[in-house]
Amino acid sequence: MTPSPAAGPLAGLRVIDAATLAAGPLVATWLGEFGAEVIKIEQPDGGDPLRQWGAQRDGVGLMWKSLGRNKKSVTLNLREEAGRDLLRRLARSADVLVVNLRPSTLERWGLSYDALAPEHPGLVMLHVTGYGAGGPKSDRPGFGTLGEAMSGFAHMTGHPDGPPTLPAFMLADGVAALTATYAVMMALYHRDARGGAGQLIDVNLIEPLARLLEQPVLTYDQLGEVPTRMGNRWDISAPRNTYRTSDGKWLAMSGSAPSIAMRALRAVGRPDLTSEPRFAEAQQRLKHAPEIDAVMAEWIGAHTLDEAMAVFEEAEVAAAPIYDAPQLLADPQLTARDVYPTLSDDELGAMRVQAPVPRMSATPGGIEHLGAPLGAHNDDVYGGLLGLSSAEITTLRDRGVI
Repeated sequence: MTPSPAAGPLAGLRVIDAATLAAGPLVATWLGEFGAEVIKIEQPDGGDPLRQWGAQRDGVGLMWKSLGRNKKSVTLNLREEAGRDLLRRLARSADVLVVNLRPSTLERWGLSYDALAPEHPGLVMLHVTGYGAGGPKSDRPGFGTLGEAMSGFAHMTGHPDGPPTLPAFMLADGVAALTATYAVMMALYHRDARGGAGQLIDVNLIEPLARLLEQPVLTYDQLGEVPTRMGNRWDISAPRNTYRTSDGKWLAMSGSAPSIAMRALRAVGRPDLTSEPRFAEAQQRLKHAPEIDAVMAEWIGAHTLDEAMAVFEEAEVAAAPIYDAPQLLADPQLTARDVYPTLSDDELGAMRVQAPVPRMSATPGGIEHLGAPLGAHNDDVYGGLLGLSSAEITTLRDRGVI
């Protein structure tokens, strides 16, 4: 069991997660792991689509269980003015509001930052969209796949003779969420440590990932060259690839530092190549990457994964096995760090999820509970926080507002 987040560094902060799917809700998840109170707003008719996303067990979405951790789930129909009024009341009590509606929808519903800030100048509002505010596409819907395409990621991923390749996980959403999380923390620091006001944070699904992929733009801008797909190779490092072992498994290797590349050559029995200009000098080594790849592939292909890793670990070569899910759970390093703790859950009994990633010595993150059933905290939030009576809550429920 991970530590309780109640005493985390963000204890006392209230976050209203009124976004759907991945990027915005991920920000709220990470803030909630370190003590923030997170109130998850969901439409009464089905909730966040993330509940139905991906693998299910007995009709329960597994991804929701992890991403919904520590959140209070309340239902609220934002298509109704009464529902929007409740959101405004919740926002007035909050430090952070996370939304991902189209800009025109926020304006039409009276939920834009300009509409909310006069009543709560300290509010930090995070608006995550596909394309960002301003520009001809600002009001178009967007998903992570579009960000992975337009950021340049898909163009650079895959084999040279193959198609642009998309990731099988929420890469653009995740990178956008990481960017947005530190933006929220900067905004809170500006407000709380510097005496500033709240502010609007504008994050889209393209620019954060493009920022990590800036090298092709730099290369084109300065050299007029358009980098293309290279498979598992990379034109700044050699050897750098995935290699199949004799027992049908795979390992990955990186020779980004010259000293590591030389260790790799010595480890596979080719110390003679460490003095050859083709391989000893970094830029020449890149030009002859296919040759050094062939040397590595031949040696690794003649050894089992365990044999190869034993040699590389002894020689302090940067190599690692390529894991699937069972291997992740069985790895002794990850097991020692309790990366995948088992948590009890009312719906699934027990479930392993990944623990909070930053390990903080004084204020560790934690998981109090996994994703809750839809509307499980309606009475707690509407009654306890907003002070509505049981009769008022019942009336709102009967009217389809909550």
